Amino acid sequence: LLFCTDSHVWKIISHNDSSYNCHFNECNIDNLVAVTAISASASHSVALIRDGSVVAVGDNSYDQCDVDNWTDIMAISAGTKHTVGLKSDGSVVTVGDNSYGQCDTDSWTDIVAISASTYHTVGLKSDGSVIAVGDNSYGKCDIDSWTDIVAISADDYHTVGLKSDGSVVVAYTGPSDVDTWFNIKLSSR
Repeated sequence: LLFCTDSHVWKIISHNDSSYNCHFNECNIDNLVAVTAISASASHSVALIRDGSVVAVGDNSYDQCDVDNWTDIMAISAGTKHTVGLKSDGSVVTVGDNSYGQCDTDSWTDIVAISASTYHTVGLKSDGSVIAVGDNSYGKCDIDSWTDIVAISADDYHTVGLKSDGSVVVAYTGPSDVDTWFNIKLSSR
């Protein structure tokens, strides 16, 4: 997906095979305007509309595209089989596959950022702490001791947090290549 400065979203197919066709209707995004954010997974794509509503297209085998009734959303994240939305009041809504508890966010409050992966979901709280639900294989949900975090990202095998001092923390039981990263700064866009 390509997000343009005029709030339009265009589909881009960058496969070397010119006969490539969109699968599961994931590229049905014609006339999608007033978009403020996008998120894509392996099987579906999600767009946040300026009015706080959300549109999802693609494979809906796990109801991960059932976001039509979402309102007051300020951020989105597409996991492989689930979709996560952050509401302006700091609560979180989810739809889709919950086989590992990755949609168990009903009790979350005071959240300022979200990130979804295949089987886990991560939330950043306004106090700089982090919460995670779902599959904890590889220790990717072991974030209870994290503090002073300003950004998060979830992946299938690990979770990454950026601290306000520019250092990076990782929840993963294997070796980490980010141990030497320092002075990382968020862009001001």
